[in-house]
Amino acid sequence: MKTRVENRLAQIRKSRGVSAADLARRVHVSRQTIYAIEAGSYVPNTEVALNVAHELEVTVDELFSLQPGSRKTPESLAAEVLSAAAPSKGQPVRICQIGSRWVSVPVSAAPYYMPEADGIIKRTGRTSGRVDLVVFAKDEAAQKRLLLAGCDPATGLLSRMVEKISGVDIVSASASSKLALTWLKEGKVHIAGSHLEDPKTGEFNLPYLRKEFPGEDFRVVTFARWEEGLVAVSGNPKRVRKIEDLARKNIKFVNREPGSGSRMLLDKLLEKAGMDTRRVQGYDRIAYGHLAAAYCVVSREADVCLATRSAAQTFGLDFVPLHSERYDLVMRKRTTDLPAVKAFLDVLQRATLRRKLEVLAGYDTSQMGTIIA
Repeated sequence: MKTRVENRLAQIRKSRGVSAADLARRVHVSRQTIYAIEAGSYVPNTEVALNVAHELEVTVDELFSLQPGSRKTPESLAAEVLSAAAPSKGQPVRICQIGSRWVSVPVSAAPYYMPEADGIIKRTGRTSGRVDLVVFAKDEAAQKRLLLAGCDPATGLLSRMVEKISGVDIVSASASSKLALTWLKEGKVHIAGSHLEDPKTGEFNLPYLRKEFPGEDFRVVTFARWEEGLVAVSGNPKRVRKIEDLARKNIKFVNREPGSGSRMLLDKLLEKAGMDTRRVQGYDRIAYGHLAAAYCVVSREADVCLATRSAAQTFGLDFVPLHSERYDLVMRKRTTDLPAVKAFLDVLQRATLRRKLEVLAGYDTSQMGTIIA
């Protein structure tokens, strides 16, 4: 059977005046082996290839090369795209198969690294919410991979531990709580994270789910309780201590997107303080996620944001606690039967994960893994 490896052995051997029998003797193989290599029906192992190159005084690359077009070309794939911001051509993405549909999640290089990706966006705008991709890891994406949407800054820590313990790969889609739950309802993600507080009861997530998705078969599992508050530049040079300080003219704020728990908390605190949103310089400026908001502060694009303690700790920023919240993981009941989801939920019971979240993120993990609905 012909291989996809081309060789110039016969041409180079003859130009050196070396017979096939003589070359075979020098490299300790049969004459038939030399003829088979030259005919392209046999690819020598590394030792033989090095010995032949040495005897003919050429490099291995001069003797052997891949045929043009023999490398596997990337595959084209139409997929839905999950992104709070508009995706762009050439943007790297990770992909995940959910049932029979393919879903892609743009990944960012912020602040300074080349992200892991399965392909890039080839074309956008043909249909709202869909893109054409060029992918090179479709087979890997179809196996033991879960798509998790939400805004928890500790998602990366959770994902790495899940992969280490169970081999399940987590693809994270940054999204507000409301957007993550909408994607879950539409069947675009396996798991959605949420910290939406009911203004009347103070209960998290369950009232919203009952109101917005009545009759839906959701399973709700507690991840952790966290503190949310004002995140300021290290040392807090402008002495931001309370929500009323956001009205000061020398304070630049960066907000979260509508539908996020942080945006709802800010509006609630502003209303309680009797403050108009127009008094907050930067109220209309949006950062997608707790870490994105905190990064605006560390890069001095803003003086303060409203985010979790974990986001502040990640960048070494000052934190003024204002509110305690419960962050839950929501999934379809039928999804909990998937082996990958069972493995994911098992990791939530690990003491190692709890200790890391308590120390690195400042989370209260006493209820982690508890099924509340």
